[in-house]
Amino acid sequence: MSKILTIGEILVEIVATKRGNGFREAVPLIGPFPSGAPAIFMDQAGKLGQDCAIISRVGDDDFGWVNIDRLKADGVDVSGIEVVPHGTTGSAFVRYREDGSRAFVFNIRHSACGTIELSDKTLALIDTCTHMHVMGTALYAPSVVKSILTAVERIKAAGGTISFDPNLRPEILDAPGMREALQVVLAKTDLFMPSGEELFLFAKASTEKDAVDELLAKGIKAIVVKRGAKGSSYFDGDNALHLPGYEVEEVDPTGAGDCFGATFVTFWLSGMHPADILRYANASGARAVTKAGPMEGASTRSELDALIQSQGNA
Repeated sequence: MSKILTIGEILVEIVATKRGNGFREAVPLIGPFPSGAPAIFMDQAGKLGQDCAIISRVGDDDFGWVNIDRLKADGVDVSGIEVVPHGTTGSAFVRYREDGSRAFVFNIRHSACGTIELSDKTLALIDTCTHMHVMGTALYAPSVVKSILTAVERIKAAGGTISFDPNLRPEILDAPGMREALQVVLAKTDLFMPSGEELFLFAKASTEKDAVDELLAKGIKAIVVKRGAKGSSYFDGDNALHLPGYEVEEVDPTGAGDCFGATFVTFWLSGMHPADILRYANASGARAVTKAGPMEGASTRSELDALIQSQGNA
């Protein structure tokens, strides 16, 4: 059986209950919710029964342990999470604006997960894994970038595969070395998973079809384009598939793309047909938005089956 690895941020998310523009006034808050894009991804993979592990760092504080406890309970190998005795677990304060967009205040780079480095223990963990999932959000500090690129090289050299979700936010795109690291990862990628316009960050083409063709010609085996509530598309050398999303009541979209990605990668590694994988991944992303908190909507396979059946195999 395959084993998925990711490296990156683990943090808590604290959410304003009233909409508005930022945090320059006192507002009611809820949380802490376990979070961090790589952690959300792994939690969803674990809930599907997929063998998986994460390498990260947290502080020896309640925010760190709420994440470790959740990931462990959902089946994730947490042996690669280092608890830093005097460190501070990362955090993100989130407030929704009236138009549905979000304002963030992050503490990641200067938290425990901003100092991730590989040890003999985590190098040994890497060598037990057959697939590496890279998230663009995790390329936020030099030591983390070095750790991710080392894992990519080791897993790829051992015959494993790489998936890459750019998941880029404007505030990190121009971080030192970010663009160079993205290109190195893309060159090793088997499964590329951009959201919408992110496809064009890595191609010179001006149309989606031409961009897909350009990226496949570079050696990428398959491309999945996430379109939020509109569904998703899949492309490889023989297939171009488009499936609509599922109709649900949105409560909190944070983490939906990560749940989609984990579900897709899990079933892609199992050899499931791409059309069936898209159905499950779309259902996973849809269920994720129905709960407040980025990990709260992670799904079991039976829960995904129920949603798919209730909406007639959308």
